[in-house]
Amino acid sequence: MAARDFDGVVVGGGIVGLACAAELARRGRSVLIVERASGVATGITARNSEVIHAGIYDPPGSLKAELCVAGQRMLYERCARLGIPHRRVGKWIVATEAEDLRVLEELQVRGSENGAEGLEIVDAAAVQKAVPGVRALAALYSPSSGIIDTREWALSYLAEAEAHGAVLLLRSEVVALDRAGDDWRVLVTSAEGASHRLRCAVVVNAAGLDADRVAALAGLDIDALGYRIHYCKGHYFSLAPGHPLRLPSLLYPVPSQAGLGIHASFDLAGRIRFGPDVEYVEQPDYRVDPLRARAFATAVQRYLPEIDADALVPEGAGIRPKRAAPGEGFRDFLVREEGDRGAFGLVNCIGIESPGLTAAPALALRVADLLESR
Repeated sequence: MAARDFDGVVVGGGIVGLACAAELARRGRSVLIVERASGVATGITARNSEVIHAGIYDPPGSLKAELCVAGQRMLYERCARLGIPHRRVGKWIVATEAEDLRVLEELQVRGSENGAEGLEIVDAAAVQKAVPGVRALAALYSPSSGIIDTREWALSYLAEAEAHGAVLLLRSEVVALDRAGDDWRVLVTSAEGASHRLRCAVVVNAAGLDADRVAALAGLDIDALGYRIHYCKGHYFSLAPGHPLRLPSLLYPVPSQAGLGIHASFDLAGRIRFGPDVEYVEQPDYRVDPLRARAFATAVQRYLPEIDADALVPEGAGIRPKRAAPGEGFRDFLVREEGDRGAFGLVNCIGIESPGLTAAPALALRVADLLESR
């Protein structure tokens, strides 16, 4: 048998790939991380609301719910231990119409079943006292929700992985995967055109927006299996400098089918931003049309009446790697070892959208456990 170059190859250097690499390396495996960009955590990880979720929204028993709740506890412990910038600021999910009240009750029940802590429905007076200027009939309060510096969060896993011997390969792409006996042969090409064929025992597909392509390289029928990713774009607008609005906690409307609604969040410096909205696109595109500010203002005015379009500045956009096509219902995270389909030692992580940032520590444990015997 030819010698292995690494025990495992992790495809993707976002938060999920880095967390998986760190866990595998901590367990004594030699690991190569292959990242197409010129740096880590520049894709989905860098283009989101930086919110620490509590596990309120997803169905009990789903991977999204299970890994979010477990991951949040691990996240807060890791941040405290390593000094990663974060704040437990709490979140209000606000009802602005009578029909929203039923949704709040459903979310409270669902979140509590998932293990989200301290969920409480409060009346309009309590919400307005806590968040001056908000318009709400009532709200569901989540005390354990928070915000985090996503780059420092990701870099903590890179540092851990490298401390245990992992190697990071940037500006490189996996272009072929095939079995060679008990091993995988992985063909990697660099941005400069150089090619390297590596042997390893296991492969972790954490390629984010590209995860379905990587799964197809391994010979899996991504359409028959429901692995096809649909690009769902979300735009963000920030609050113009000098605006008097200040928020002590995150503000969310009741969720829509495809997303959590255009919400108000802020970073660790206090800068407020609104988003994301939902737009399925054919290809990733991060441009933001300034004219969208009008629609954003209309949505935000439901719970923050003082916000108008003139107060909004284009901030950026992100792409969700959804397994659900437009109009489809809930689709869970896919975290699966594919040995029963002939791809022994391959774990696919597909459709890791929100709450993937929060779930990453628990997801990494799950991946490493799936590969324990490989």
